[in-house]
Amino acid sequence: MQRIKCTVAYDGTPFAGYQVQPGKRTVQLEIEKALREIHKGEDVKITASGRTDAGVHAKGQVFHFDTGLSIPEEKWPTVLNSKLPPEIVLTWAEKVSGDFHSRFSAVKKEYRYCVYQNQAADPFKRHFALHYPFQINIEEMRNAAEYLIGEHDFTSFCSAKTEVADKVRTIYSIGIEEAEEEITFSYIGNGFLYNMVRILSGTLLEVGRGKYTADDVRGMLEAADRGAAGKTAAPQGLYLWKVYY
Repeated sequence: MQRIKCTVAYDGTPFAGYQVQPGKRTVQLEIEKALREIHKGEDVKITASGRTDAGVHAKGQVFHFDTGLSIPEEKWPTVLNSKLPPEIVLTWAEKVSGDFHSRFSAVKKEYRYCVYQNQAADPFKRHFALHYPFQINIEEMRNAAEYLIGEHDFTSFCSAKTEVADKVRTIYSIGIEEAEEEITFSYIGNGFLYNMVRILSGTLLEVGRGKYTADDVRGMLEAADRGAAGKTAAPQGLYLWKVYY
């Protein structure tokens, strides 16, 4: 047996999320279905760095699986992509040691959230960015983001449905870049809670509109209460961009 580590990109629009769910079409289901076909009917389970919700995309999701097939590592993208739907594309594969784990070996992740601001909605962007046709103060958002960098209890910035008890995470950097009518938020951290990036992005956008100040964001962290922070931004603007090992 050999362990194969893969990087996969996908358009999350037609899926009910990454993780297998009974009766629903998911990214994991499609990949495992392709692997089953390649392995002549044998079930092959994949383990990912984490899951994404319905409508959320990935540029650099990582998963691993174990196989007894002797396919060269560089051939796996070609072989798997021939069996996958066009919304899912394997971009890289390599052989790794048996103790590698896509989730537990990861040291940090990068997520990006994309926004476009033109007054009219763009039908060609509706699945890939949040339409936000309001004037916003980029510098005030950047000032607010400074309070979020570092190790904090992010209870205020995760879904009330979050199952984990420990909500302390470390954000290493937050970038907010503006290009023409598009804004891209980038977050790099050691881990992210359920809906955390979407809530951070929704809150920062509301800072940009003037609903909150940068100082208010510091108070949100201290409150450790989901009701203290801003709205959860829509899923289509979110991308799992890269996983670092």
